[in-house]
Amino acid sequence: MPDSIKDSLRHESWRMFRIMAEFVEGIETMTRLGPAVSVFGSARTHHEQPYYREAVRCGRLLAERDFAVITGGGPGIMEAANKGAFEAGGTSVGLNIALPMEQEPNRYQNAELTFRYFFIRKVMFVKYACGFIIFPGGFGTMDEFFESLTLMQTLKIAPFPVVLYDSTFWRGLLDWIDSTMAKSYQTVSPDDFELFTLTDDVEEAVDIVHETFIGTRKIAEKLPRFESDETHPTGEGTRSGIEPRRGGRTKRQYDVKDQE
Repeated sequence: MPDSIKDSLRHESWRMFRIMAEFVEGIETMTRLGPAVSVFGSARTHHEQPYYREAVRCGRLLAERDFAVITGGGPGIMEAANKGAFEAGGTSVGLNIALPMEQEPNRYQNAELTFRYFFIRKVMFVKYACGFIIFPGGFGTMDEFFESLTLMQTLKIAPFPVVLYDSTFWRGLLDWIDSTMAKSYQTVSPDDFELFTLTDDVEEAVDIVHETFIGTRKIAEKLPRFESDETHPTGEGTRSGIEPRRGGRTKRQYDVKDQE
């Protein structure tokens, strides 16, 4: 075995300490936030574009309702949402990521973290948010959108509002999901369309998140709710579940109780 591979294997287990350190720093910072909303969208959106102005407004409206605003900390929509929250006197969080091509953090963050690992950063976006508001964006924005749907669809997290802003941008994708995935291939269910809401009104997007948080609006009502969500929360941001065993049908039941 080449020495380079031996060295790599020797240091592999020590990488866990770096991963643990990022989790610890993230958890210690994010736990103090209180109710928060993650806002996603393209880093390529320019200041003069209407989406930028609407994202500023979104951040301001969230801050005025006492939500912390969480973004990826970069430019474009992220900067705009942070700016709105920052200028409204709210908590403006940037979860920055170390990239090969340096991304400069925007200046509207009063709580700032930098992550080496994407997967840790993604845990923070979900675990400490009571809703997502998603503006037009690229692959990273799609990643966050579909991850939230997957976690709810598989019942790993309790349903929370995922609001897509701007029907012109999203309609083609949603039509394809409906016509191809749902109807032609049956790889998703019609009920899965209840996992998100589409709007052209930023104030409505904020209303949806706020009303769900205070309990006056229900989202994804056909998804099962579990008693353990209220009585025995895991504290991990995900639900416990049934562990499959290899080599047989027996499954071990954790603390998820019968569906109400």
